[in-house]
Amino acid sequence: MSPTTKRITLLLAATFPCLGIPAENGATTLDAVVVSGSRVEHNTFDLPAAVDVVDAARIGADQARVNASEALAAVPGITVQNRQNYAQDLQISSRGFGARSAFGVRGIRLISDGIPASMPDGQGQAATFNLDRAERIEVLRGPMAVVYGNHAGGVIQMFTPDGKGAPNIEGGFVAGSNNTWKTDISAQGEVGGLGYVIDASRFATDGYRDHSKAERDQSMVKLTYRPSADGKLTFIANSFKQTADDPQGQTWAGYQANPRSVAQPVLDYNTRKSIDHMQGGLTYEHRFGDHSVLVSAYAGQRSTIQYQSIPPGPQGNSKHSGGVIDFDRDFAGASTRWIGRFQLAGGKLTTTVGVDYEQSIDNRRGYENFIGTTLGVKGVQRRAEEDRVASFDQYAQAEWQGERWTFSGGVRHSNVSFSVKDAYLSNGNDGGSVSYEKTTPTIAAMFRLTPTVNIYASAARGFEAPTFNELFYSGPGGTFSYNLKPSTSTHYETGLKAFIGSDSRLDLAVFQIETEDELVVDSAAGGRTTYRNAGQTMRRGLEAAVDSRWANNLSTRVAYTFLDARYDEAFTTSSGLINADNRLPGVPAQSLFGELAWKHPASGFHAAVEGIARSKVYVEDTNTRQAAPGYVIANLRFGVDRKVGDVNLRTFLRFDNIFDRQYVGSVIVGDGNSRYYEAAPGCTWLAGVSARYSF
Repeated sequence: MSPTTKRITLLLAATFPCLGIPAENGATTLDAVVVSGSRVEHNTFDLPAAVDVVDAARIGADQARVNASEALAAVPGITVQNRQNYAQDLQISSRGFGARSAFGVRGIRLISDGIPASMPDGQGQAATFNLDRAERIEVLRGPMAVVYGNHAGGVIQMFTPDGKGAPNIEGGFVAGSNNTWKTDISAQGEVGGLGYVIDASRFATDGYRDHSKAERDQSMVKLTYRPSADGKLTFIANSFKQTADDPQGQTWAGYQANPRSVAQPVLDYNTRKSIDHMQGGLTYEHRFGDHSVLVSAYAGQRSTIQYQSIPPGPQGNSKHSGGVIDFDRDFAGASTRWIGRFQLAGGKLTTTVGVDYEQSIDNRRGYENFIGTTLGVKGVQRRAEEDRVASFDQYAQAEWQGERWTFSGGVRHSNVSFSVKDAYLSNGNDGGSVSYEKTTPTIAAMFRLTPTVNIYASAARGFEAPTFNELFYSGPGGTFSYNLKPSTSTHYETGLKAFIGSDSRLDLAVFQIETEDELVVDSAAGGRTTYRNAGQTMRRGLEAAVDSRWANNLSTRVAYTFLDARYDEAFTTSSGLINADNRLPGVPAQSLFGELAWKHPASGFHAAVEGIARSKVYVEDTNTRQAAPGYVIANLRFGVDRKVGDVNLRTFLRFDNIFDRQYVGSVIVGDGNSRYYEAAPGCTWLAGVSARYSF
């Protein structure tokens, strides 16, 4: 062991005196396998990137398995806010990317079993993840995420298992506060070489806030077949159908008076949204010795109708497209990649070359949201157009792994093109096209100080093109904008990964992100948001996570995030002058998650206490409006897992926010009506039971 290595080892031992540093030949644990980043199987410990794996145990840790926020709360660097509004999906940001999204997920690539859950323009829907059958979720942040192209401020991938072994069936039911319930049934196994996983669920809730009811039906089918020892064919299909009321945001005064309340326009217009989504994909992977080729294709359809609270007054605007959004979307894509593995210079070289193509076509219509004096109904048509977006990307990656050094790098060329064909010309022609093109490189190096301590550094260039929803109303007079520029970013990260003793692991990452032409909210009112390019921004932060296994079947996890995200240059929006050094809205500067869990192996009983703390969140760019205050909450859960004959039984009971704290769970950035605040529930309960029978 070199003197430098000894000094670092002693430093770690001094930092964690209750834990011992193992000898160089000590066993390592707590090391999951991921494919994110390198696109080949890789231990997280040996990957020069900030990456976390949320396994099936945590995804289903006494939860309803409805929202990804349940599973991702313990991941540093990711802020996942449950809006308590199923019409607008979760609010997810990675190191600040995606925080300004008025609905859905942007700035982060979402992928499910290899099929993108983000559209080619970067807008995604985490609600389509089927958490009931999720085997793991991989969360990648930092420079290595850039190799996934446009809007890859982070990458969240969900994977479901292949059907294997003897057939089994499983059914479950959960119920809890606010008339929330969910039922789920599934079957999986393998028959005649054909593996299958089938799942269907129904979920309903009255919601915590007024006017926040939701109903959801979700199903999936996954089939796997091996035509040869080296080939694997996978077919997967998903459907998602949901109707949900939209409580929108509330003013600070309204929130304080009654956290459950909604603004009057929500009730006047009966704001709501319905979604009918289905998709299917086919993947074939074949190995040729140490090399492999993967080819996949997918297609889907999505229909959405949304009633907003835009008042009749602006209808006189010749470019106003109405308060009812109605569109049918057809989307498809294909990808192929080749992975080669070679021996080179005493180490292992892995190379990846691939091509991705995605397209989406919307038949979009707009209507007035009133007839006469009756509000919240579909009225006169004000919009008809065909919107197309397509992306075509090529990428190459290489990694050389030696005894102590690992070097990796990659480059991706992305082209994203938008076109609008306007068929409603009485208010002018909004038709046209615009495209964005960028080449984004990444590079990283990792050094193994000891068998239990790795340090790494990485850098990359990234970009975010505007999404269709950011382009629609951001032009002059509320027209389509062909002038918004993509934001470009430079990412730097350095980190340390260490096994401490035989039962603890530390992951630490420090990062800096410089962004130019940041896309920001210019104005927002009635559910319609416009955007503009600001100047430069700077994000600096730290992420740390420690997992430990203790005596007497105790385990702990602590995850901490510090993010200092600010504007570097002053600029002007409809809100006025935004000063340099103002903080980016929508993200807390500090977040902390802690969990202490215990399990009794003989009885199957388990219990855990969770703590979540977040600092205040600014709601708009001037930083002068009332920020959403910071909060600290605690959750408690119990459960029993038992096997009775051929039946596996699971029961649980959980209490969230056990001290009944009142707090703002999420914010709507830059809302023009000052309705920024979305209240989180007080103390709630959830109970569930499930049974699995194996034949």
